[in-house]
Amino acid sequence: MIKKILIANRGEIALRIIRSCKELQIQSVAVFSDIDRYAMHVRFADEAYPIGPAPSSESYLNMDKILEVARKSGADAIHPGYGFLSENAEFAEKVKAAGLIFIGPDPEAIRTMGDKITARKKMIASGVPVVPGTEQVISSEEEARRIIRETGLPVMLKASAGGGGKGMRLVYKEEDLMRALRAARSEAGTAFGNDAVYIERYIESPHHIEFQILGDQHGNYIHLGERECSVQRRHQKVIEESPSPLMTPELREEMGETAIAAARAVDYVGAGTIEFLVDDNLNYYFLEMNTRLQVEHPVTEMVVGIDLVKEQILIAQGEKLNYAQEDVCQKGHAVECRIYAEDPNKNFMPSPGKIRRLRKPHGPGVRVDDYVYEGYKIPIYYDPMISKLITYGANRKEAIQRMIRALNEYRIVGVKTSIPFLKKIMKNKHFQEELYNTHFIETYRKELFAKEHTPKEEEVEDLAAITALIQYLEDRKATIDETSAIPEFRSAWRDFGRKQAVLSRI
Repeated sequence: MIKKILIANRGEIALRIIRSCKELQIQSVAVFSDIDRYAMHVRFADEAYPIGPAPSSESYLNMDKILEVARKSGADAIHPGYGFLSENAEFAEKVKAAGLIFIGPDPEAIRTMGDKITARKKMIASGVPVVPGTEQVISSEEEARRIIRETGLPVMLKASAGGGGKGMRLVYKEEDLMRALRAARSEAGTAFGNDAVYIERYIESPHHIEFQILGDQHGNYIHLGERECSVQRRHQKVIEESPSPLMTPELREEMGETAIAAARAVDYVGAGTIEFLVDDNLNYYFLEMNTRLQVEHPVTEMVVGIDLVKEQILIAQGEKLNYAQEDVCQKGHAVECRIYAEDPNKNFMPSPGKIRRLRKPHGPGVRVDDYVYEGYKIPIYYDPMISKLITYGANRKEAIQRMIRALNEYRIVGVKTSIPFLKKIMKNKHFQEELYNTHFIETYRKELFAKEHTPKEEEVEDLAAITALIQYLEDRKATIDETSAIPEFRSAWRDFGRKQAVLSRI
């Protein structure tokens, strides 16, 4: 049985894991960089240890330091969260070599699915449909030209070791191929230390749909339904929802079985996500597998009622799945908005700084996964996500209306945020009518980025504070004026107190 877990992460996901640990009565150990000394995950954990300077390469990516803290604290397991070391096969191997439990899949599964070319080959061999394209990296520019003439345009160039939209280039014309290939290789080499690139046929107007799967150490697998992740910018997800508006019961069953087949192909253990592209004719293709917990996992938790972090921990300590496939039922609808400290009107430029005022939304069907507080300074060193706002409703319409209400209640003053931009998406008729795909933001850019002539959020807050103060002073003056003509009420206790005060000075 796991008794103490070190969380090799920070921010909202660290807090999320700590909360599940507390419910399981498992001790939690936080690690923090110098700049995160006063972060919320440090305060909430049972123990906390420094691991180095602010840059992640010197702290949250420092494997040896994290393992040193694990030994010092007496932790018997490590949860990597998402990002940082969560999909690093070398780290998973080092954790196991140190005699600790890695709360995640086997290192070989991480390595296989982390390399896009290897993953494509594995899926093809397992009968999982993939996007037409190459089964090996591009070795020369001449080879790239030959492939696109066979495959047809447009094509997408992708980094084999990639993720997060890095090392990707869309090519519509053959004359643009060489420039795009060099740029993709350069970006992939910088981001991942591996400049290998492959080619896929570009699917027009796709939906990005992913299936959440769980697999235990005893060969049992289930899927927990799908998430729709098509609202994206630069291949980064902005809004997620579950169930997908595109899905039919028949397609859900078929894609769910395919997702499980993909997981079985690599003997996957733990929580993972199989991502697909789905075209207008409901043909679907394997895109990639995320061998970790997803940022958007709360929407699945809301509609199926299963705590994914708890399941990860129980699976890691050798327990069988608590659910069979027939036990899993999607009920209602959930939507998630990622709240970032960034300025959408300036190409989503990060907006680090101090949060001067903070008011979180509350009420029925509202969940906020965050890590900030008034006075907290959002650092420049990490992803600028402030929180994840999730709403749940009996149906999609109610979930969206609750999201609009929650976004209107949300107040973050001191930094620019994506809240105004998210409101526009939620109110967009095409989004509400389920008429959208991965091109949504670009297609409706004019509507979503229209400037509104409204006071700045800081000005509204300041005006509200001033108005409240004026009202308070006016009410107090009126009260004084009303009571000034009333004879003073004489209290025997007050008179006694005055006499005692006089006697004490004699």
